[in-house]
Amino acid sequence: MDNSAPGAGGSRVGLGGLFGGGAPEYSNTELAGVPLTGMSPLSPYLNVDPRYLVQDSEEFILPTGANKTRGRFELAFFTIGGCCISGAAFGAVNGLRLGLKETRDMTWSKPRNVQILNLVTRQGATWANTLGSLALLYSVFGVVIEKTRGAEDDLNTLAAGTLTGMLYKSTGGLRGAARGGLMGLALTGLYALYNNWEHLKGSTSHHSL
Repeated sequence: MDNSAPGAGGSRVGLGGLFGGGAPEYSNTELAGVPLTGMSPLSPYLNVDPRYLVQDSEEFILPTGANKTRGRFELAFFTIGGCCISGAAFGAVNGLRLGLKETRDMTWSKPRNVQILNLVTRQGATWANTLGSLALLYSVFGVVIEKTRGAEDDLNTLAAGTLTGMLYKSTGGLRGAARGGLMGLALTGLYALYNNWEHLKGSTSHHSL
């Protein structure tokens, strides 16, 4: 019995040397501060320091100099494409409504189907072009303002929306441009308020305490 213990220990050491050295021993004090939340208990036979398994930073790698959030230039493609698709869908539904309303006195026949299809196509293309143009202007103004100021905040959103409305309605003269600017300012203001609503609620509750 006394001679079996060293032999067993020697075999363990031999296996440890075979696979890259013996496993490091850690006391209970050293392992007490290692959080194992969400992890299965570590095997004592693993030749891994458990302190290296704790990740205090993000689990993704960003290119050097890249931001953690997408900028306006990256979001411009999504904004323009989303507005075009939304405009086409809304225009198609509106065209179907108009087609059914204008041909309600006609019987279901090929001429009626063609007229409804023409209205659906025309309205879809019109709304897609309108919203796509607005999204393009807004994205261009937003990128230019961001690069000029060197900062990204809600002021860029408000300025881009105001300039987009003014330019889009500039064919109506100064009064039309002013109305378009106010409309763009109001819409982007609502968007900025919605985007910061949780932050505003948190600030209000903190001040009330």
